[in-house]
Amino acid sequence: MSTINDIQDEIIEEFSGFDDWMDRYSYIIDLGNALEPLDEKFKTPEYLIEGCQSRVWINAELSGDKVVFTADSDAIIVKGIIALLLRVLSNQKPEDILAADLYFIKEVGLQEHLSPTRSNGLVAMVKQMRMYALAFEAKK
Repeated sequence: MSTINDIQDEIIEEFSGFDDWMDRYSYIIDLGNALEPLDEKFKTPEYLIEGCQSRVWINAELSGDKVVFTADSDAIIVKGIIALLLRVLSNQKPEDILAADLYFIKEVGLQEHLSPTRSNGLVAMVKQMRMYALAFEAKK
């Protein structure tokens, strides 16, 4: 089982193979295209993330002692960013999600290369995923 930091290191390694941001964006778009479609029943206001410029839906379920996230967006770059977040945080324990330092976001340069509104959206997505983890942790 990969830890959150193992997965972040893998992502940083993958991104280090790209020379410029056009290649990185292209990779992020590919990740978004490969994302499993979200069940339509979760594309409701209840699952919509506040603070995102584009529409983003995130669902979380507890499977054993791990949180499994599913998500989607109507914006292709955002969908790729979600794919990265899911890869890092899905199938992890709530306490690990809450304790995680998501350093990969800064390391691969996402923060500085996203528009301010997308950057705010990224923060909102991470916050929502932590809220789900917190809720599951509290139920223990």
